[in-house]
Amino acid sequence: MKLKNLFFTLLAMVSVATVSATTQENGAATTASEPLVLTLEQALQIALSESPTVKIADKTIEAKKYAKKGTYSSLWPDISASGTYQRYIKKQTFHIMGQTMEVGTTNNMSAGVNAAMPLVNAQLWKSLKLSAMDVELAVEQARSSRVDMVEQVSKAFYQVLLAKDSYNVYKRVYDNAVENHKIVEKRYSVGAVSEYDFIRSKVSVSNAEPNVFNAENSIIVALWQLKALLGLDMNKEIDCAGSLADFEPVMTSHIAHEMDLSNNSTMRQLDIQERMLDKSIELKRSANLPSLALSIGYNFVAMDETMKLFHYRWNPYSVAALSLNIPIFSGFKRRSDVKQAKIDLENLQLQRENVERQLYTAMKQYESSMLTNLKQYHASSENISQAKRGYDIAVKRYEVGGGTLVDVDNSQLAYTQAELSRSTAIYNYLVNQVSLEKIKGTTENSNSQEN
Repeated sequence: MKLKNLFFTLLAMVSVATVSATTQENGAATTASEPLVLTLEQALQIALSESPTVKIADKTIEAKKYAKKGTYSSLWPDISASGTYQRYIKKQTFHIMGQTMEVGTTNNMSAGVNAAMPLVNAQLWKSLKLSAMDVELAVEQARSSRVDMVEQVSKAFYQVLLAKDSYNVYKRVYDNAVENHKIVEKRYSVGAVSEYDFIRSKVSVSNAEPNVFNAENSIIVALWQLKALLGLDMNKEIDCAGSLADFEPVMTSHIAHEMDLSNNSTMRQLDIQERMLDKSIELKRSANLPSLALSIGYNFVAMDETMKLFHYRWNPYSVAALSLNIPIFSGFKRRSDVKQAKIDLENLQLQRENVERQLYTAMKQYESSMLTNLKQYHASSENISQAKRGYDIAVKRYEVGGGTLVDVDNSQLAYTQAELSRSTAIYNYLVNQVSLEKIKGTTENSNSQEN
């Protein structure tokens, strides 16, 4: 009896453990299948920390900094140790007064330490300033990469919200078509409506269904694009929090933007490049200036006929030297280099002027488009309530036999167009705003304020 009780006790424990393990596995599977819901701010944080484009820009800055350190190392003494061993296969001979004499020893060794450093070198000093500007340019290019990434991620995020809003509209249209078909089917079964209405309602359901499928596919594609920009695993399920309606306060509080390019990354890069070309002209001119260098050496020399190193007599000697180099003539090369650098500077200045005009034009276009989107939003928002009320009235009239199915379909179409117009107006406004803020160079700030 005790063995029997013990058996049932063990069986119960095993059953409880199995149920517990199954419950934990199901819970883990449920947790793993839940998508990662991201706000716009979270998506931007992930993109700016995980995107390969941003990481490459950061690595470029790091490489430029090391290059700058390498240039500054030219100011320090260059110290090196050297050693040489020579063995004469045949010694040099001299003939004096009919006698032949060999000169030198079979084994010759030398070792020493030498140091050299520039004292006066205008070209080197100018190149140091160019290296510092090169790092500054890399930093600005990295900022430009971040601004571009913010723009792309923001647009991709808004694209997902637009696809979700479109899906909700088309799904509601489909659900309404199904409900209307059920009403028509009941009335048709009792002979209250014609076969034409029955067929028309059925066709309306069939026509609404593909739009739902297309909207679902648009959401999937938009999420794939967003995951690619964020640098996430493509198999990772994500979703975007909120809807385009959450950004309506941004539109209702619209403020005219200042046409300011002081933070534009392209203009900043051109400014840095212009200063670099100025320094490059100075660098090429400094090639005409003398340079002075100092070198110091401490060496040992040993010569012997044997290979007994420990018996060698090492003779030390030291030397210090000043080297003065005065450029005189180089076939007009330095003069040609200066003229070429001046032409490069003039070309850059013309390019800067042209880019500035284009950027101002683009800013005006985005600002004008935003005002148009704002008008479209207000018009569609006022129209939505009227279109919805018209649809409800059309449905009620049809139910009591006072209207036709054509009236229901027309009012449904008007209601759908009004909702899609509002969502599209919000989306276009946000996209134009992001593009405008990118040109101004304040994309990151504007998005952080919206969230």
